[in-house]
Amino acid sequence: MLKGSSKLIFERSTEGRTGFSLPTLDVESVVLSDLYEEKYIRQTDARLPEVSELDIMRHYTELSNKNHGVDTGFYPLGSCTMKYNPKINEKVARMGGFSHAHPLQDTKTVQGSLEVIYEMQESLKEITGMDEITLQPAAGAQGEWTALMMIRAYHEANGEGHRNKVIVPDSAHGTNPASATVAGFETVTVMSNEEGLVDIDDLKRVVGDDTAAIMLTNPNTLGLFERDIMEIRDIVHQAGGKLYYDGANLNAIMSKVRPGDMGFDAVHLNLHKTFTGPHGGGGPGSGPIGVKKDLVPFLPKPMVVKKDGSFELDHNIPQSIGRVKPYYGNFGIYLRAYTYIRTMGPDGLKEVSENAVINANYMMRRLQNSFVLPYDTHCKHEFVISGSKQKKQGVRTLDMAKRLLDFNYHPPTIYFPLNVEECMMIEPTETESKETLDGFCDTLIQIAKEAEETPEVVLEAPHTTVIGRLDETQAARKPVLKYKFED
Repeated sequence: MLKGSSKLIFERSTEGRTGFSLPTLDVESVVLSDLYEEKYIRQTDARLPEVSELDIMRHYTELSNKNHGVDTGFYPLGSCTMKYNPKINEKVARMGGFSHAHPLQDTKTVQGSLEVIYEMQESLKEITGMDEITLQPAAGAQGEWTALMMIRAYHEANGEGHRNKVIVPDSAHGTNPASATVAGFETVTVMSNEEGLVDIDDLKRVVGDDTAAIMLTNPNTLGLFERDIMEIRDIVHQAGGKLYYDGANLNAIMSKVRPGDMGFDAVHLNLHKTFTGPHGGGGPGSGPIGVKKDLVPFLPKPMVVKKDGSFELDHNIPQSIGRVKPYYGNFGIYLRAYTYIRTMGPDGLKEVSENAVINANYMMRRLQNSFVLPYDTHCKHEFVISGSKQKKQGVRTLDMAKRLLDFNYHPPTIYFPLNVEECMMIEPTETESKETLDGFCDTLIQIAKEAEETPEVVLEAPHTTVIGRLDETQAARKPVLKYKFED
């Protein structure tokens, strides 16, 4: 339901009005029918809006004012890490020598860019405890798939192609089983115990000679550190499998513990989470992969290497799984992440982890009396609470998330992980002030009180947004994806 939305760009249109001035054509004009078959040529003009430059500017400015991002408000999405993107990152990424580089240039002319890539690889090797890094994958899910394809190639090279099972915890992110399936594996679920951690007895039950790998996040998706990680490592390794680390979010462990030291054989990272690349809008992202030495021969090619003081692309990797991304991934994102790492330094990255954990625990304890806390223990960078108490009063977690919009807060992640009823997953990050955290907690506590005393206020929310409560079923099944002209 629209409540005060500004006119759409098509509704601003007036025939004959223009917002541009094109230069005189300085190339030879051609007849389209000389180039394309008739069926590929539009027979009627596209009904593009005809507006002035001023109206165009107002249109996009109004759209930007309706958007919500880290620069405009608190964004506590659990499992996403919507933290501040330092603007120095953008300054570096826009330097002419980087932004104007072309991927098809001779390597001798882009030595600076290749050096950044190489240094980024070296930095991530140190941060993760891995033996080698590739920056090729375009995002976390592709990184997962890439690592699993390498594990598959490793087993096949060792004559163990029968290993077709990947173990995934019941609290795992949905991309884990999806990536395993796309990589040609079958997924097997290992259950969590009453503490929200991997059930060791259940792991012993599901592991076997057909185990290719286990996919783990540590801290897990409930925000809890897997205390038995070394025992998990031993169980899987003794069975001949590999340990894969979903390192989408390292915010709780940087400079504290490394995936490689925990016994993991492969890890992917999300540079748009831990390392402050821009987040949202569909990308671009970056999902680097780190591996231990026995998986190194299977890395995607080419690799950026240093040879005789210069940098080059090494295509001579006989057992490589091949290229997974055109050219060498999303270079602009590496620049932003590299700038972040260098400006923060090791002490700064350690402080990031400490503050992220402190902030999450502070919020969790402030909210525990108003909501159900399924795991009453110290969390790491994120935590989960349950709206099951409010559900008994007829108010769902979805309703409370909608109500948060009235206070200009982006809702936290809801209904995930799946093993927590009416789940809210909250990650405050390290960049928010205590005042911001208190403001959000006060609001959520108020909403919990409204659910008890005036539930209709919550059930009918949001009340102040441009678009009110939608019919989400119809929006999902019958979406309106293009503007419909009245004529």
